[in-house]
Parts: sequence; structure tokens; C-alpha cells
Amino acid sequence: MKLKPLHDRVLVKRLEGEETTKGGIIIPDTAKEKPMRGEVIAAGPGKTDDDGDHIKMSVKKGDIILFNKYAGTEIKVDGVELLVMREDDILAIIED
Repeated sequence: MKLKPLHDRVLVKRLEGEETTKGGIIIPDTAKEKPMRGEVIAAGPGKTDDDGDHIKMSVKKGDIILFNKYAGTEIKVDGVELLVMREDDILAIIED
């Protein structure tokens, strides 16, 4: 299935967190928090302001992002868990 987000929506795949701490302690699945990092799979064209002007998206496909902990709506596409969220829920683009 192929999804194309509308307006200022972004389709994100969560990036898994670390399995162990820096001290070497293994974190069980029940104690892990959901990761707040993800990769942009698809981005909508952007939104339109009150004057009818088009506002372009700041993120693009392939960007690694940091987002709010409870951001977006979880969906499952072809067995893969994804998030659909507004661009406003994105806190930062992670650059290496």
C-alpha cells in the first residue's frame, strides 16, 4: 500500500532506541519508552495560510527527526508500524 500525506502531515517510521545503557545494563521491553526519533517516509506538500499563500514543508523524505513523545496517530501499513503527524509536532531535524 502506498500512502501520500496531505497538507502539513508527515509519515514517520520510529527508529528503535538502545537495548542497553551506557553502563551495560540490558533494558527489558516492558521498561523501554517509545523512541522519539524517526525517519520521514513521506511528507505532504505543505499548508496554505489565511491569505492563500503556500507554506512549504521544512522536512523531506529521508530526514531523521525528533518529535513529541505522544505525537501523531499510529497506523500499520504492510505490517510496519508508522506514525502520521503534523509538521508542528516535529521538534528538530537531526543532522550528523
